[in-house]
Amino acid sequence: MIILGSTGSIGQSSLKIAKRFRKNVEALVAGKNIDLLNQQIAQFRPKRVCIADKSDYATLQPLGAKVYCGEEGIIELIIDSQSELVINALVGFMGLLPSITTQKCGKKLALANKESLVSGGWLLDTSAIIPIDSEHFGLWYLRNDRAIKKLIITASGGAFRDFPLESIFSQTKQTALAHPNWKMGKKITIDSATMMNKIFEVLEAFWLFDFTHIEAFIERTSSIHALIEFLDGSTIAHFATPDMCLPIAYAIDPKKAMHSQIVDSLCLEKIQSLRFEFIDSARYPLWELKSYILQNPKSGVIINAANEVAIQRFLKDEIVFGHIKDIVCASLEHFKESLELSALQAYSEILDLDLKVRAWASCFDVFGAKSH
Repeated sequence: MIILGSTGSIGQSSLKIAKRFRKNVEALVAGKNIDLLNQQIAQFRPKRVCIADKSDYATLQPLGAKVYCGEEGIIELIIDSQSELVINALVGFMGLLPSITTQKCGKKLALANKESLVSGGWLLDTSAIIPIDSEHFGLWYLRNDRAIKKLIITASGGAFRDFPLESIFSQTKQTALAHPNWKMGKKITIDSATMMNKIFEVLEAFWLFDFTHIEAFIERTSSIHALIEFLDGSTIAHFATPDMCLPIAYAIDPKKAMHSQIVDSLCLEKIQSLRFEFIDSARYPLWELKSYILQNPKSGVIINAANEVAIQRFLKDEIVFGHIKDIVCASLEHFKESLELSALQAYSEILDLDLKVRAWASCFDVFGAKSH
């Protein structure tokens, strides 16, 4: 298999399952964590390795593996590799082209990169994608032949789920990165706090399951990942520990996954404490974008690009937490009418729009503009 993003949490879990199932790892793609990548190379001895920056060549220990570099290197590595399975756990828009390339090469795409679907779901054969996000895996796991009324995913609520409403706008990265349930990467942690990750997951579900009746609730224990409400009045739920190893195992080897205990069973005490909460747009103002993005799914290009820029500015302490929403909404308002979203029929067109939005969002004066 090929693992894109091997040093991240999903990449590390993928290697854990690969070792357990005795699967060959042909290629590893990582960013700047060269120390961990060197450890992975020593253990799995891949034939190909890709890193983000040539300046890290001196510390890389490839042990005979062919070395690639940068975003172009990722594409070359996918094309050159013989493996049939690609696990895309890259973070951000840069994951889209590798997803497109994977399918063009006739390889199976196991997808954890949200932005592939958010920014270009219409360019992918979504029926052939194996979802690794726990919410979409849960929906995939629950689906059957009965007529579906509604797809439901859950959210943890993020760092500010219990903060006084009036204090949230001015929060900084120190508090936003303190997730109440677990430690994740910086971007996904911020997206959890703004509820943008759930906006993205709603759009992902739209592309994956060709369905528009999608809802989300807060479930604080992260024990239920997805539910499906059927037309006959029944609802079923996917309970599992919040461990990405389960969907990864089904992506790598579904037969072995079906006959193995991949994660621990949920304890009764945890199940007894379950409750669902509505997502309050006063606490999570970006949640108001849900209806718009389902009606205009290609607007995900604008929203994603603006969101990535806003998070970068937030992590640099250029803005406070509430300004993330201002940048995203102002960018959407600026670009949604002036650019013809229906024309985004090629990756080059998506990239062009993405770059324009990023340039505009980078210069947007949050202090001089009215709140959106």
